Amino acid sequence: MEKKRPGGRKRELPITGILAGIVLILLIGLGVLVGLTQKNESRQKEEQRKKQTEAVTELLTAAETESEQAQTGKTETELESETAVKEETESESGQDLLVTKETETESETEPESEQLVVAIDPGHQGNWVDMSEKEPNGPGSSEMKAKATTGTQGSFSGKAEYELNLEISLLLRDELEKRGYRVILTREDNDTAISNAERAQMAYEEGGDIYVRIHANGSDDAGVQGALAMGPSSNNPYIPELAEDSYTLAECILSAYCEKASFTSLGIQYYDNMTGINWSTIPVTILEMGFMTNEHDDLQMSDPDFQDTMAQGIADGIDSYFNN
Repeated sequence: MEKKRPGGRKRELPITGILAGIVLILLIGLGVLVGLTQKNESRQKEEQRKKQTEAVTELLTAAETESEQAQTGKTETELESETAVKEETESESGQDLLVTKETETESETEPESEQLVVAIDPGHQGNWVDMSEKEPNGPGSSEMKAKATTGTQGSFSGKAEYELNLEISLLLRDELEKRGYRVILTREDNDTAISNAERAQMAYEEGGDIYVRIHANGSDDAGVQGALAMGPSSNNPYIPELAEDSYTLAECILSAYCEKASFTSLGIQYYDNMTGINWSTIPVTILEMGFMTNEHDDLQMSDPDFQDTMAQGIADGIDSYFNN
């Protein structure tokens, strides 16, 4: 009887294990190979998909460009030319805007048209104001005259000339300002102590373009009536250069005043011995509005309603002078 060797089965186990290990290794290797193959195929597919996408994008871009050119009917060269023209136009527009702004700035700094200035002298002043001192009849003159006087008085109204002159001058100022003039008054009350020479100098120093002196007349003959104007002659020793313009001023004012007030015109008279004329350095005239010694003139000139008409007539004459 054959004896069995102890542990005979144990020698068979290692062979089986080896075979199983080999199979396991083969399976693992096969799995790794398959995995690598799939990963490589996935990468190739991704690259292929990316190339296809880029190709499609290029095709779409080209199609859009062709479509734009077809719609505008313009080539790429024409579009580039238009772009250059547009940039040049924008540049020119910017320059135009700069020029416009510079022009606006210059316009803002340009002075406005100068306002015409009328100097008005209400003749005389209150009889309580002492103006008995004397002054030269003209610049450099040795002839001396009283600085001012109180004037005449209404024979029928009882109104003093200095009062009448101021009343008309204030109304004239208001009327002229309504018409756009700037007005200088040598006095605004009856108390001001200012000489005839000082009044003329004031008219010039404060920027007057013309100098209008407001007065009323008087006569020993109560029948004399009407208005007249006075100015320097061409032989005036002080201001002969003002004779022509002064005559024009006198003519314009006297004509318009007499027409408005329906007063008789007694014309223009030349006087070279009046301080208020000789010291003037701008065109000057004296308007003798009427005779306070005549009943018609005196009562008319004292009527407040009629005084408005008188002021308007003088203003019309001033307008005529500047529009001449």
